[in-house]
Amino acid sequence: QVQLVESGGGLVQAGESLRLSCAASGRIFSGSAMAWFRQAPGKGREFVAAINWAGSTFYRDAVKGRFGISRDNAKNTVYLQMNSLKPEDTAVYYCAADSTIRGSSLYTDKYNYWGQGTQVTVSS
Repeated sequence: QVQLVESGGGLVQAGESLRLSCAASGRIFSGSAMAWFRQAPGKGREFVAAINWAGSTFYRDAVKGRFGISRDNAKNTVYLQMNSLKPEDTAVYYCAADSTIRGSSLYTDKYNYWGQGTQVTVSS
Protein backbone atom coordinates (compact mmCIF):
# COMPACT_ATOMS: atom_id res chain seq x y z
CA GLN A 1 0.00 0.00 0.00
CA VAL A 2 1.36 3.40 -0.99
CA GLN A 3 1.26 6.13 1.61
CA LEU A 4 2.09 9.80 1.17
CA VAL A 5 2.75 11.96 4.22
CA GLU A 6 3.09 15.72 3.86
CA SER A 7 4.82 18.04 6.30
CA GLY A 8 6.17 21.56 6.48
CA GLY A 9 3.01 23.64 6.42
CA GLY A 10 2.44 26.53 8.76
CA LEU A 11 1.60 30.19 9.23
CA VAL A 12 3.85 32.77 7.59
CA GLN A 13 3.68 36.39 6.55
CA ALA A 14 3.45 37.54 2.98
CA GLY A 15 6.84 37.48 1.28
CA GLU A 16 8.22 34.68 3.42
CA SER A 17 9.06 31.11 2.40
CA LEU A 18 8.08 27.57 3.30
CA ARG A 19 9.25 24.17 2.13
CA LEU A 20 6.77 21.34 2.01
CA SER A 21 7.89 17.73 2.04
CA CYS A 22 6.06 14.59 0.97
CA ALA A 23 7.47 11.26 2.08
CA ALA A 24 6.31 8.25 0.07
CA SER A 25 6.27 4.65 1.15
CA GLY A 26 6.26 1.69 -1.18
CA ARG A 27 8.05 1.11 -4.48
CA ILE A 28 5.99 3.61 -6.43
CA PHE A 29 8.25 6.57 -5.96
CA SER A 30 11.18 6.41 -8.37
CA GLY A 31 9.16 5.70 -11.50
CA SER A 32 6.22 7.90 -10.68
CA ALA A 33 5.07 11.38 -11.40
CA MET A 34 4.67 13.39 -8.20
CA ALA A 35 2.59 16.51 -7.82
CA TRP A 36 1.31 19.12 -5.45
CA PHE A 37 -2.27 20.36 -5.44
CA ARG A 38 -3.99 22.84 -3.18
CA GLN A 39 -7.49 23.62 -2.03
CA ALA A 40 -8.49 26.96 -0.57
CA PRO A 41 -11.64 27.35 1.56
CA GLY A 42 -14.74 27.29 -0.60
CA LYS A 43 -12.79 26.44 -3.76
CA GLY A 44 -11.99 23.33 -5.72
CA ARG A 45 -8.68 21.54 -5.66
CA GLU A 46 -6.20 22.98 -8.14
CA PHE A 47 -2.92 21.86 -9.62
CA VAL A 48 0.20 23.60 -8.32
CA ALA A 49 3.27 21.74 -9.61
CA ALA A 50 4.41 18.34 -10.85
CA ILE A 51 7.64 16.50 -11.54
CA ASN A 52 7.75 13.44 -13.75
CA TRP A 53 9.95 10.36 -13.49
CA ALA A 54 12.62 12.05 -15.67
CA GLY A 55 12.75 15.16 -13.52
CA SER A 56 10.87 17.50 -15.84
CA THR A 57 8.83 20.06 -13.93
CA PHE A 58 5.48 21.72 -14.57
CA TYR A 59 3.79 24.64 -12.79
CA ARG A 60 0.57 26.58 -12.77
CA ASP A 61 1.15 30.10 -14.05
CA ALA A 62 0.37 31.76 -10.70
CA VAL A 63 3.37 30.11 -8.99
CA LYS A 64 5.96 30.15 -11.78
CA GLY A 65 9.13 31.86 -10.61
CA ARG A 66 8.12 31.57 -6.94
CA PHE A 67 7.68 27.82 -6.33
CA GLY A 68 10.07 24.99 -7.11
CA ILE A 69 9.31 21.26 -7.08
CA SER A 70 12.08 18.71 -6.67
CA ARG A 71 12.51 15.08 -5.76
CA ASP A 72 15.04 12.96 -3.93
CA ASN A 73 14.59 9.40 -5.11
CA ALA A 74 17.02 8.08 -2.51
CA LYS A 75 14.79 9.46 0.23
CA ASN A 76 11.47 8.77 -1.53
CA THR A 77 10.60 12.40 -0.95
CA VAL A 78 9.29 15.24 -3.07
CA TYR A 79 9.60 18.86 -2.04
CA LEU A 80 7.81 22.09 -2.81
CA GLN A 81 9.88 25.18 -2.11
CA MET A 82 7.54 28.15 -1.86
CA ASN A 83 9.07 31.63 -1.95
CA SER A 84 7.53 35.09 -1.97
CA LEU A 85 4.32 33.68 -0.56
CA LYS A 86 1.10 35.63 -1.02
CA PRO A 87 -2.17 35.54 0.93
CA GLU A 88 -3.81 33.91 -2.11
CA ASP A 89 -1.47 30.93 -1.65
CA THR A 90 -3.35 30.07 1.55
CA ALA A 91 -4.75 26.56 1.19
CA VAL A 92 -4.42 22.96 2.21
CA TYR A 93 -1.62 21.49 0.10
CA TYR A 94 -1.83 17.87 -1.02
CA CYS A 95 0.84 15.59 -2.40
CA ALA A 96 -0.12 13.15 -5.15
CA ALA A 97 1.59 10.26 -6.92
CA ASP A 98 0.92 8.04 -9.89
CA SER A 99 3.08 5.57 -11.81
CA THR A 100 1.21 5.80 -15.12
CA ILE A 101 0.11 9.41 -15.48
CA ARG A 102 1.65 11.26 -18.44
CA GLY A 103 1.40 14.39 -20.54
CA SER A 104 -1.45 16.78 -19.96
CA SER A 105 -2.91 14.47 -17.31
CA LEU A 106 -0.12 15.64 -15.02
CA TYR A 107 -2.13 18.81 -14.53
CA THR A 108 -5.31 16.99 -13.53
CA ASP A 109 -6.39 15.29 -10.31
CA LYS A 110 -6.24 11.80 -11.85
CA TYR A 111 -3.40 10.68 -9.59
CA ASN A 112 -4.01 7.39 -7.81
CA TYR A 113 -2.43 8.22 -4.47
CA TRP A 114 -2.95 11.24 -2.24
CA GLY A 115 -1.65 12.48 1.08
CA GLN A 116 -3.74 13.85 3.89
CA GLY A 117 -2.77 17.47 3.27
CA THR A 118 -0.89 20.18 5.14
CA GLN A 119 -2.21 23.66 5.88
CA VAL A 120 -0.39 26.71 4.56
CA THR A 121 -1.61 30.08 5.79
CA VAL A 122 -0.12 33.34 4.52
CA SER A 123 -1.05 36.49 6.39
CA SER A 124 -0.96 39.94 4.79
